[in-house]
Amino acid sequence: MKTKHQLAIDNYLIKPIAFLMNFLVRIVGQITRIDHSLDKDFKHIVVCKFKGMGSIIQATPMLEALRTQFPNAEITFVSTKANKTVLEKITHVDSIICLDDKNILKLLSTMFSSLFKLMRKRPDVYIDLEIYSNFSTLFTLFTFSKNRIGFYLRSSSFNMGIYTHMMFFNNNVPISEVYLQISRLFGVNHTKNELFPLHENTPEFLEIPTKDYIIINPNASDLRLERRWGAKKFNQLILNLVELYPAMEILVVGSKDERPYSEKTLEGISHPNVKNMAGKTSIDGLISLIHKATLVITNDTGPMHIAFACKTPTVCLFGPCSPDQYGGNEYTTVIYKKVFCSPCVHDFNISPCNGDNVCMKLITVEEVLTKAKIHLDNEFVPDLESKNKTIYYSDQGQKTLGLVRRTL
Repeated sequence: MKTKHQLAIDNYLIKPIAFLMNFLVRIVGQITRIDHSLDKDFKHIVVCKFKGMGSIIQATPMLEALRTQFPNAEITFVSTKANKTVLEKITHVDSIICLDDKNILKLLSTMFSSLFKLMRKRPDVYIDLEIYSNFSTLFTLFTFSKNRIGFYLRSSSFNMGIYTHMMFFNNNVPISEVYLQISRLFGVNHTKNELFPLHENTPEFLEIPTKDYIIINPNASDLRLERRWGAKKFNQLILNLVELYPAMEILVVGSKDERPYSEKTLEGISHPNVKNMAGKTSIDGLISLIHKATLVITNDTGPMHIAFACKTPTVCLFGPCSPDQYGGNEYTTVIYKKVFCSPCVHDFNISPCNGDNVCMKLITVEEVLTKAKIHLDNEFVPDLESKNKTIYYSDQGQKTLGLVRRTL
């Protein structure tokens, strides 16, 4: 099902239902007065993130913290079918429930079957990592979990009926720390914030280059096409890299649906060292390619987060989203033009520029090439200073900051 159709259904059909249910649940809460304290030994915890493979990877420190605090609990992850392969690599997840959003009929059938599985288990805690999805909010309610935790951006986004606890979603804090803040609600003294490694599992059909190679990812999820740098600029970058590093292969990656855009990126380029791998790799194959790459050059999207988890040297191009939120690793170089309306993705369903992403267009080919050469010529020096910003996540009494709790 196309993303624009999903957004329309979410805003115009599901949102009014969620608003009504939020009101009704508050009334029920006043009558039942259930204890929603989180200082218990929970046996079944559910975490949900339907969209965004990168966000799931960024949630792995939180999953590790929950496993540390509740070693005997069953941790279930709810997502969509596209993210199943990545979730299967995260050992902190015991079971996976997937919805199929390929079309409306499959979504409805898998939604009801998934809800039935969750209702039978009656989870002690349900953690919804979605920010904007009314569908996810309504889904959370019908799991009938005793404690339901979600995020809010501003007071107008409170759903303090459906959710029993809501945590402030701070755009200026690394997303992995935002997720970790949820785990701190359970008294977890967990300060380790390192992405869970996605161990490679090279498929038999995939031939990994025997010489050094660069991965180029010109694509971005259709959730936010504004994150694309531009096919013409990637095209020029590839031509420059071929000339400067004739011994290296250049692999352009992407999904099957993204292959036409990858082909557009390679228009006019006919070189034996340049290959279009878009649509030719599974998630396992993509992870293996990224894991062994000399360098990854990418927009802000899923393969970028895989590179972070694999600790592969990476040049990231940011615009509609702030790099402060998605960090990277010690081998990452970020290029970001902070225009007046950036970052916008967490404040607008439709960006102020309506797709005319000036923040990305301001990034020049020369800038990206210069940063790539620093990595490829072994001149890169990690910028450890920028990662040492002090952020207080609790007060002196160890009260977790940012939490709004339903009073009844």
